Order: sequence, then C-alpha cells, then structure tokens
Amino acid sequence: MAFIKEESEDVKIEEVFRVKQEDTEEQTDLIKESQELKDMEEKEQNENDHDFKIEKCSSQKSAQKIESESFFTCQQCGKSFNRKRNLKFHMRVHTGEKPYTCQQCGKSLAQRGSLTVHMRSHTGEKPYTCSQCGQSFAHKGNLNSHMRTHSGEKSFSCQQCGKNFPQKQNFEVHMRIHSGERRFICKQCGKSFTQKGNLDVHMRSHTGEKPYTCTHCGKSFTHKGNLEVHMRIHSGEKPYTCTRCGKSFTHKNSFNYHMRSHTGEKLFTCDQCGKSFVTELTLRYHMTIHTGEKQFICGQCGRSFAHKVGLNYHMRIHSGENCFTCQLCGERFSHKYSLKIHMRVHTEEHSFICKSE
Repeated sequence: MAFIKEESEDVKIEEVFRVKQEDTEEQTDLIKESQELKDMEEKEQNENDHDFKIEKCSSQKSAQKIESESFFTCQQCGKSFNRKRNLKFHMRVHTGEKPYTCQQCGKSLAQRGSLTVHMRSHTGEKPYTCSQCGQSFAHKGNLNSHMRTHSGEKSFSCQQCGKNFPQKQNFEVHMRIHSGERRFICKQCGKSFTQKGNLDVHMRSHTGEKPYTCTHCGKSFTHKGNLEVHMRIHSGEKPYTCTRCGKSFTHKNSFNYHMRSHTGEKLFTCDQCGKSFVTELTLRYHMTIHTGEKQFICGQCGRSFAHKVGLNYHMRIHSGENCFTCQLCGERFSHKYSLKIHMRVHTEEHSFICKSE
C-alpha cells in the first residue's frame, strides 16, 4: 500500500514593507528671507529718515571724515551700523521686542518688512516669477535659489565629502551628518533628529495623527510617502521593473529583494546553522525550527503551528473548504500539493520507481 506523505504547500510570504520616511523634512516657504527684508528695510529707511544728516562739506576729505565717524555700535555685541535706525532694529534681537502683529493669526514680528512677507502666507501672493519656467515664489530668496536649478550653480561645497549644494540651508543640514548634531529632541521619548521636519513627523507616533488620507478608500497614513505608495494599489502602478526578466513591482524593497534572485545574494544568515536567506522575514520563520516556537494555535483542536499560513491551511480540515479543483475530473482538494499528487492519475506519471529487480 503506497504511503503518500502530505506536504505543506510552498508558502509564498507576502512581505509588507514600511516606506522610508520620505520626507523627511517638509520644506517651508521661507528659505532665504534676509535679502528681501534688507531691500524692504532700506526702502523704509529712505522714507522720512531724519535721524541724522551729513552736512555738505567744502572738500571730499572732510566728507569722508564725517562719514567714517557716522557709525552706531551695539553695546551688547559690538556690531556696528551706518544708520541709527538700523541699530534700533538690531536691538530687538537682544530685547525680543516684536512690535508688528499679524491681524489674521496673531503672530508677532520684529520688523515691518517681515510682517509684509508673512502676510503672503495668508494671501497666497507670489510676486517673484522665474523667467525660464514660469514658477512663482513668495520670497525673492526662494527665486534666487530656484534659478540655480537652471544654471546648475552649486555655491556651497562640503569640505569633508565634496558634495555640493545650491542652497545654504541644504548645506547646513548636510553638515550635521558629519558633525552628528541632532538639535531637535522629542520631549516625550528623548529621540533626537537632525531636522525639525523629521521631529514633526515623529511626533505623530505619539499623537496618533494621520494627516494623509486616501480619497479612494478613506485609509489614513502618518507619512505622505506611505499614501503615495498606497495609491498604487488603486492605480495599479508598478514603477520598479527588473531589467533582466521584466517583472514589475509596486515597492522598491520588493524590487530589491527580487534582484537577489538573479544575483544569488543572501544577506540574512542564521547564527545557529549558518543557512542564509534573501529576506529577514524568511530568516525569522526559519528560526522557529531551532526555537520550536509554535505561536499559532487552532481554536478547535488545539494543534499549534510555527507559521500563520500553516494554521490557515489546517483550518480547511475543519471548515471543509476545498480551494484546489482538478480541471480534468472536477475533484476538489484542500491543499495544492494534494491536487498535484492527484494529477498523476491522469498523466500516468510514476515519480517513484523501485530500483530492485
């Protein structure tokens, strides 16, 4: 009597990948405001500026002498200014005075020009337009930075790794990689970050906030990148394509794992038996062989399984579910391997041959 050992179906492990925080930092519209404020400040100073006047001198030499003496110095930090009004504005840095208040949101600012620029966040005004591509910006500094994308200019160079940046702000953030500086610290768990935007995203893990919602199914996400990846489920988009076999993938991690099937690379190694695996999840499943852990228990008969998929297959015994149907005779089976064995009846295949005469 032939004994057929029922073998569990090869399990295709569906891996769920967590999208790397894309963002990491949500860019503010205030990249470089200083030059614009300086231009506005000079315009303001030229209007009704009676703080001091230089009298017309009979010779160029005497005029230069008067000009050289026309400096106003901050007694707290030593910084000098050529106008008394400029010194007055500067002193607000030390005093913290912010006399200009936004009537819409209540935010206070130190300079009138800063308030004018701030109001654009409410009005949506973007007076600075790129002559090459038509993109508009709320601040002159942002336009100047944008123009470097057309010219290819990268003014800020890292002396440690040679990487170049078109914007000073990006360069300063990059330098924290080398210095290890993490100035933004979570007050709840103490975790630190190099960028404020990363801290803001991290705080959602404490608050439970999920501001990005799918318009198709209503599912919400903590990160914008997660929503973008989720939308591929609805659109069917698979942007990652294998150049060797043409197979496409929704997630980059899935694509990377697939490429190892061509290269034979196995990064995850069992420290007990030395066997290597393509994915970390496969290694975790393998470890249950050594630990003997069987955390998935059948609620009807008490039998336990190392993997959830094993329990799912087992439950078909109780439910009577037969998912696999023979296309030749219509007989149904609960396991794919059982169907495979059955097909030999039709093909007259004899896989096991007795070698003894």
